[in-house]
Amino acid sequence: MEISDVPGAQVPTFVIVLLIYLFTICGNMTILLLVCMDRHLHTPMYFFLGNLSIVDMSLTTCSLHKYIVIFITGNRIMPYLACITQVYFLGCFISDELLLLTAMSYDRYVAICNPLRYTMIMNRKVCALLAIVCWILGFLEIVPFVLLVLSFTCYESNIINHFFCDLEPLKKLSCSRMSFLELFTIVEGVFVLTLLPLLLTFIPYIFIIIAIMKINSKAGRHKAFYTCSSHLTVVVLLYTILVCQYLSPTSDENLRYKKTISLFNIAAVPMLNPIIYSLKNRDVQSAFRRQLHF
Repeated sequence: MEISDVPGAQVPTFVIVLLIYLFTICGNMTILLLVCMDRHLHTPMYFFLGNLSIVDMSLTTCSLHKYIVIFITGNRIMPYLACITQVYFLGCFISDELLLLTAMSYDRYVAICNPLRYTMIMNRKVCALLAIVCWILGFLEIVPFVLLVLSFTCYESNIINHFFCDLEPLKKLSCSRMSFLELFTIVEGVFVLTLLPLLLTFIPYIFIIIAIMKINSKAGRHKAFYTCSSHLTVVVLLYTILVCQYLSPTSDENLRYKKTISLFNIAAVPMLNPIIYSLKNRDVQSAFRRQLHF
């Protein structure tokens, strides 16, 4: 399990990955603690942002912990069930992230298109229900994929040319028939798990843009766009990376490219989320200063 197969690049790559991991954990933990501790952030938007931070920390830890352990100990052996478990939880956390981003888009829709009823519509009960649904659906949607992987009867090799267990490298190693799995991946993985959340995320933005364009003042339009910019940036970044990772052809030639894209998906995006939401968010900055008593 290596990220880079270039001689002499393993140590620098490990240092970079370790720094990214530590920054991801510290950044998302900071966001989560601020949301929990500062009463000014006890709003629906930051409630979902706290859930997103939990998902990001879980996703990065689930995907990178084995790579870090392997580099430190030199033990490259990973039990089969541990590999399948990693496939399952990676899929769950990615699915959870997409669903939470969808819920956050509807929160922004209500805030901009129906501001007078925002607190009544997005009350604590509704927010908690949306978050629970996102978590449960995320953990259930991946079950069929894991069952299909468990149905593989044999593998051509026990060496995975990747830095974590994922569906694509397992499919490449399997000597079982892939026709049904390929069809199921297209129907379930592409349309249900990816395109459907994408559509449900961007549909509210159509109404948001229409509502913003009806605002007479330039300052009002700028403020409305500003409240959505962080969320929209994360959505565009994440879906672009997912398309590059899972919808590009799988071959030996682009394997190094896929590893890099995978690293962006499971490490760089969770690292960037706290930066995007904090650098452009005055509420988070103010909460941070209050907690430090500045």
